[in-house]
This record gives sequence, C-alpha cells and structure tokens, in this order.
Amino acid sequence: MITIESLTKRYAGSTAVDDVSFTARPGRVTGFLGPNGAGKSTTMRVVVGLTPATSGSATIDGRRFCDLPNPGREVGVLLDASAQHAGRTGREILRIAAATMGLPRARVAEMLDRVGLTDREAERRVRHYSLGMRQRLGVATALIGDPRVLVLDEPANGLDPAGIRWMRDLLRGYADAGGTVLLSSHLLHEIEVVADDLVVIGHGRVVAQGTKAELLAGAGSVVRALDTAALAAALDAAGIDHTVAPDGAVLATAEAARIGTVAHTAGVPLTELRSADSAGLEEMFLELTASSQREGVAA
Repeated sequence: MITIESLTKRYAGSTAVDDVSFTARPGRVTGFLGPNGAGKSTTMRVVVGLTPATSGSATIDGRRFCDLPNPGREVGVLLDASAQHAGRTGREILRIAAATMGLPRARVAEMLDRVGLTDREAERRVRHYSLGMRQRLGVATALIGDPRVLVLDEPANGLDPAGIRWMRDLLRGYADAGGTVLLSSHLLHEIEVVADDLVVIGHGRVVAQGTKAELLAGAGSVVRALDTAALAAALDAAGIDHTVAPDGAVLATAEAARIGTVAHTAGVPLTELRSADSAGLEEMFLELTASSQREGVAA
C-alpha cells in the first residue's frame, strides 16, 4: 500500500506539490491523472525516494522507500523508459538488476518471456530499441523482484495497440493477485478501462479522488449548442457552474433535465445533451482540470 499524507514539495519560487494526500490500496489500480506540470511526476519521484519532500510523507506499507532493506523486492518502479544504459543489452540490464536484488539468474529469462522480448531482442543494445521495447524492458526490470507495489509513469507510451492491451492485462492481473498499482498515463481511455480508483491533480493539489464509478457518476452533464456563448450566459443566469472544453462541449454541474429546461427557457437550441457519466473519463478530466490546462491541451 502507498500512503501519501500532506505531501508538499517546493522549489525556488514555486510549489510543485501542495498538501497532497491519498492512498493506493492493495488489489487495486489507482490512476493518477493531471495536466502537464500538475505535480504527478514529482509526487511519484518522492514516493520512490528520488526527490526529497519539503514536508509531509510518502510511505510504502508504512516505511519510506529509502528505509526498505531491498527496495526492488518490494517496489517495482518505471518512471522513464529512456533512462536505461544505452550501451548494454536488455539481458545485461536484467542480469544486473537480478544480481543487485540477490535473485537467481533464471529470473531474467522468466521476465523476458513475460514482457514479450525475444532472445534475439534481448541480445541487442538498448540504443537500438524502439520506445515500445524500452517500455517492455522497463516493466521487466520493475517486475523482476516480484514486488508487492508498482509505481509506473506512462508505461504504455510507445506501445502499439496490441502492446497497450498487453499492458492493460498485465496490470489488471497484477492487481487482481493482490498487488498495489499506482499508474500515471496520458492515455485516458486506458486509465478508464483498467483503474479502480482515480486521483486527479491540478496545480499541485488534489482536485478529486475516489473510485472510478463515484467520480464518473458525479461528473454532471455534457451539452452543446450552436451558440455556445448564449448557452454559457443562460447557465450563468441560472447559477449553474460550467466549463467550456477545448472541443466546444460545455461541461455543467447539473442534471441533464435541468439544463434542458434552462436552455429551452432562454431560447437556446441544443445539439447535444447527455449525462457526463456516459461521456467517460475524458470529459470529467477536462472539467476538473480546466483551470490548469496549458493551451487547452489535456496531458
């Protein structure tokens, strides 16, 4: 289990993470979402001991990462698939990881097979790997110690559709076997498919957290009109909070029936009106992080 309590990280002149608290539980995949610069990577770096916290704490089963006697046997980490020794072969990297953790060399072949890297690919230098192959190697390194916890930042980046499906099944199976997964990804659909719980962060602060079902059910409504400005004015007049997404959809915190009545009274023809829980994670994400988007692009 990963427990983050009142975590804050400040750099000179800025606060990257601001009083963040959440828990990633065993047997569940926790999706960690937010735009670029929201504080996701900094939080994950604190969890695995790469960045010291200014205040607060991040623990693995009650202990800091740096206090774990053999961290690789308890926490599997993949934060940057490109941060691997380009001059070594994939097999060499796994052999070094196994030796460092005191594991038998037989684990290397097991991991290569588990992540779908062939013997021929394992003998190639990492500099000749595609991004997708580096991701697979990174996952193999994270799993080689048979840890109880996985911390993964964009693990599906560079994978083809078959690889993304493989990653989804791997993480789902790992959690179903009792493991804890903290997963950050730009692929919102994949998060929606695999995650049990969601934590959404913006400007370094948690803006929403809960089970996926809870957050999607409370996402409000999605509405579109030929005259978006007139619709927004009608919603303002009715006291309904709303956000205009980059694609022109209006995300409103009210039931569809009420929004339809407001639009009809104001004489604003609608082209679309539906509950946001049917719209999925993307609309919810855009609504919750609208104030922290950069140039209108979700990340």
